[in-house]
Amino acid sequence: MSWFRVEPEVAGGLGPKTELDRSTHPPRVNRLQYVFDGWLGDDLLESFPVFIVTADSASRLEAADLSGFRFGEVEIGTSETFDEVGANRELPEFRRLEVTGKARDADFGLDDDNVLVISDTALDVLRQGRLQHADIEEA
Repeated sequence: MSWFRVEPEVAGGLGPKTELDRSTHPPRVNRLQYVFDGWLGDDLLESFPVFIVTADSASRLEAADLSGFRFGEVEIGTSETFDEVGANRELPEFRRLEVTGKARDADFGLDDDNVLVISDTALDVLRQGRLQHADIEEA
């Protein structure tokens, strides 16, 4: 099996409704609001320390029976910047991708630098959607 380090597109950041527990590193996110500043269209996005995926990609990941993640809730918002340059672009539904696995033990895991490490199978599933702006390298 091959492994890949993936640094997804950052299309925004944590919104003011996000609730963080900063007593740990990385911080634990108890409630997530992701506020878009822009979006190049990828299905997998991040803003440290969280990842989100489109509902379509979430469905494909669930169907593939992969390990090392679960899905959670995310509230989506847009910034003034997005509203100005987004040309009324409608955003799809997103789900929070909570990585629970250890890198190279599960299909989804985080390495010591908190970078996402996924299996070749997981990468194939993600590439069934749009994943054009992520930095991907062999781990």
